Amino acid sequence: MSFPPLRIHSFCILLALAATAVPAAPLSLTVPPSPAAPEPIPLGTARRPDGATLTADSASLRLDGRPWVPAMGEFHYSRYPADEWRGQLLKMKAGGLDIVSTYVFWIHHEELEGRWDWSGDRDLRRFVQTAGAAGLKVVVRCGPWCHGEVRNGGIPDWAMNRKDWRVRSLDPGFLDQVRQLYGQIAAQLRGLLWKDGGPVIGIQLDNEYGGPAEYLLALKKIAMDAGLDVPLYTRTGWPALRTPMPPDQILPLYGAYAEGFWDRQLTSMPGRYWAAFRFALARNEADAATEQYGRRAVTGDDARYPYLTCEIGGGMMSSYHRRILILPADVESTVLVKLGSGSVLPGYYMYHGGTNPDGRRTTLMEAQDTPGTNWNDMPVKNYDFQAPLGQFGQIRPQYHLLRRLHLFLHDFGSALARMPAALPDQRPDGRDDTTTLRWSVRSDGVSGFVFVNNYQRSATLPPQPGVQFAIRLPGGTLTFPATPVTIPADARFIWPFNLNLGHGVRLSSATAQPVCAVDDGALRTVFFAEAPGVPAEFQVAGEAAGRTVRAGRGEAFRLAGTDGGTVRVVLLNDADSLALWKGPWRGAERAFLTGAGLVFDGGAVRLTAEDPSLLQVGVCPTPAGLGGTGIDGVFTNCLPSPLPTLKDQASFPQVQIRKAGPPRVIPLGRAGQPVAAEPTDADFQQAAVWRIPVPADLDMRARPILRLHYVGDVARVTLNGRLIDDDFYNGRPMDIGLWRYAPEVTRGELEIEILPLRRDAVEGPDRRIFLAPAAMPQFGDATSVAELKEAELVREWTAALPGDGPVP
Repeated sequence: MSFPPLRIHSFCILLALAATAVPAAPLSLTVPPSPAAPEPIPLGTARRPDGATLTADSASLRLDGRPWVPAMGEFHYSRYPADEWRGQLLKMKAGGLDIVSTYVFWIHHEELEGRWDWSGDRDLRRFVQTAGAAGLKVVVRCGPWCHGEVRNGGIPDWAMNRKDWRVRSLDPGFLDQVRQLYGQIAAQLRGLLWKDGGPVIGIQLDNEYGGPAEYLLALKKIAMDAGLDVPLYTRTGWPALRTPMPPDQILPLYGAYAEGFWDRQLTSMPGRYWAAFRFALARNEADAATEQYGRRAVTGDDARYPYLTCEIGGGMMSSYHRRILILPADVESTVLVKLGSGSVLPGYYMYHGGTNPDGRRTTLMEAQDTPGTNWNDMPVKNYDFQAPLGQFGQIRPQYHLLRRLHLFLHDFGSALARMPAALPDQRPDGRDDTTTLRWSVRSDGVSGFVFVNNYQRSATLPPQPGVQFAIRLPGGTLTFPATPVTIPADARFIWPFNLNLGHGVRLSSATAQPVCAVDDGALRTVFFAEAPGVPAEFQVAGEAAGRTVRAGRGEAFRLAGTDGGTVRVVLLNDADSLALWKGPWRGAERAFLTGAGLVFDGGAVRLTAEDPSLLQVGVCPTPAGLGGTGIDGVFTNCLPSPLPTLKDQASFPQVQIRKAGPPRVIPLGRAGQPVAAEPTDADFQQAAVWRIPVPADLDMRARPILRLHYVGDVARVTLNGRLIDDDFYNGRPMDIGLWRYAPEVTRGELEIEILPLRRDAVEGPDRRIFLAPAAMPQFGDATSVAELKEAELVREWTAALPGDGPVP
């Protein structure tokens, strides 16, 4: 259903007026004059054989000379089965990513000295080729030290244990080994670099390095000597280097996490994590890698380089001593704050979870009792990271929240890239100020965007009544909305002003978030998302009165352009805006509305869902010859063709074969700053054990997941005695992708071991484990708990819209 053009809904205005019983002065901010032309930064070879170029300047990256704000997500190929890479990379592309970044963990490839392994799941070349075929560019993070919660940060034991050199230094013996590593990587990437027409656009040199700059420069020279000539060379911008980095050599990249597993404190949000939820012009984050470096300021000539962020937390792992429970809002909020603070590349660590491979001689995860630089006890196998795409490809709520932002960046990012950030006259005063509205503006002096974040993890930010923005532009002050509004608690959004909608149509302001646009000849449809609880007011340039409209799937209003074209505006409610996708189908870019997962695959549109009722989709604009099943606003509904019906089976029986013994005494580890140590294999002799028979006729085409709802300290899943996954309890269920272990899983013994969680380990003055309040077990009179509540079966239903031919 569409709403009539120009209609003003009086009840929305009354709501706005009711929220402003006490008049307040507008919140003010001064936008500086238009910035000077950005300075180019010469790095590696920028031109591809087909003439395409990728460069950097002091404001942003440039793709074919045009400012480019890409989204980048981390996915570790060696932590995921190679035969599943393609499907997951297509999900990342459909989620709005432009770049996939990946670590090359040295220990995964040369665990034993001189015995290199680039086969199977360790096939870097195949991964890069697959990413390129999926439409993604690639940044390769070469190490030699990566971290990534891998043993020794990825440096093999044999290299760590050598007495005749010092790792991560200018020691000639160590650099000789790095030459071999980089040479191996270069051989894998031969012909796949940007200059060759391939997808590899960047190389990261080491990670989280705080020594002299000369070491990083030596790594860059080794990379270039090996043939790794790429447009972009990067380093993590934290911690501070001990000697200055010469200009225009390596781009510093930054990040932010809502909360970290690595801190030694057992309280929620220690240190300065709160700062990730407040707009700031400083790029450094003092809470990354604090277990190694402490909380240190990061310095440098930031203005010389574009503000690139490689590690915004897409989720968070749990270490044994800190069981972090991430909320989707944590992720969206930190990304929005970084964008509002000037970032021109949101990059996520992690965007896709995985599973640690088996080692030949040791486990390959970080652990306190490992010689070398290992600070935290991590699960042996599990590297899910609570990421937007999980350990088995599960789609999490933040995947949709981030996709909405990425759609905005794809269609409006080029303009945003040339808009510096500015902060308001009144800003929050320290961590305890929860009453001052957090907002910022990015503007080129004429047009721009207001960023608002009224959310902070583990804090209650109250509604903000009577909000109106007065933005002092060089040409005069713009005040909007016309009627002050109340910003609800937890609200976070982007509102435009003087926005070019296309066809010469300019929107003076809107209290709704632009998402994306699609063209159908001379008709452009621009989708906006409502800010829940705030009336949506659109003020069009040249019109005296604003338009207050209600959300729906139909046309809110349309405007005639100056070039003969037409712009129509669609205001989606919050849920529908999170179900909006954009991609190529039948010869054009189209918008899709569906609650299912969606990928664009060789001209076809493929849908997946745990609930088969979600396998329906609306399309805009309608392709020629598409009959559809009905019209829903601007969308034509389609009913894709599904796979054969799956056998109904909702859960598995579980048989307890051993009760839990007494809980263990939790010792401290042996790291430099020891914290609670994870259990050993021997400790699991006291675990409660359940056996779950998997039916022989289970349809593995449906990618069945065994979802274990449990409470305890640590859970381990074994198949015929072999560890296949483990989990530190943090309140979330544990997922096991059964298809990955077929057919053995239908014939063997699948067992779940749950170690009891001591009450005094998570409560009281002597606790040694941090657990989020929402995850705290109900102990009652018990002193420990180990319980498997349910073994749930979750399946993936699939359907598709073909690339050509009739569609129902």
